[in-house]
Amino acid sequence: MRIRLGPDGMHLFDRQSGLNVLLDEVAPSEHAWSSAPRQVSIAVTNACDLACSYCYAPKHHAVLDMNYLLSWMDELDQAGALGIGFGGGEPTLYRHLPEVCAHAAENTDLAVTMTTHGHRFNADLISRLRGTVNFVRVSVDGVGNTYERLRGRSFADLRVSLDAIAADFQWGMNSVINQDTVADLDAIAALAEAHGASELLLLPEQPTAGTPGVEQKTLHTLENWVLSYTGPVPLATSADAALGVPIADALPGEVGLRSYAHIDASGTARTSSYASSGVCIGDDGVMAALKQLVRMEAA
Repeated sequence: MRIRLGPDGMHLFDRQSGLNVLLDEVAPSEHAWSSAPRQVSIAVTNACDLACSYCYAPKHHAVLDMNYLLSWMDELDQAGALGIGFGGGEPTLYRHLPEVCAHAAENTDLAVTMTTHGHRFNADLISRLRGTVNFVRVSVDGVGNTYERLRGRSFADLRVSLDAIAADFQWGMNSVINQDTVADLDAIAALAEAHGASELLLLPEQPTAGTPGVEQKTLHTLENWVLSYTGPVPLATSADAALGVPIADALPGEVGLRSYAHIDASGTARTSSYASSGVCIGDDGVMAALKQLVRMEAA
């Protein structure tokens, strides 16, 4: 198991099973704490073959150089990160994806996750990713006609892809919740259960340049639904989502950049994918950029 030391104690993590164990009776000295964020999301490309109106990802052309990415992964591993999450854009459009996932599996102790629309998971891609990806997050916003209207892809084809993904990977479902999708919450949860998802991540729509984000009325409906939910698939949300319900926090001392950081497809380290500013990762590496970002946040 991977061992990470921090303000909450000794954190043990197994990337194959996803098991987390916290020994909170252990009190490591601050100089022994792991210096990397616990989790780092990495947008490997801005390219996407969908055009969802509420997407917040940058639209300018950008793609990460594979050699830089491999070196950043090695640095994060050595500095105590537990996992990296590939996204975009659509990460399956990044032509080096199988190689970087294989590198992480063979040369680091990092858990590898990715967030994808799922439609490109054919037999060839699955065979190239098998054994190197620990968790797949599939974005599913609404079901049936709602999904097809918002995402412009066949819902029937999505279900075929979900079965293919579930056969080889642990997986969870991500759902953007807005006025279009909130009425589908029961059906979204049923879909997650039917295809064996281990988690349903609820993401209230974030504002973008062209959209105002989720309405307060929709948030209230979501809160009531969460409070009454009794399904078997565990619910989760992002750290900055305001659902209005109690959220478990096993590591209260790991906040901000101790917990999470984002690297965009231009090679800029940010506090989150929504952050408007960040630090460009230079020749001195990703940890130097993250330390500079910490100083900027503290100023």
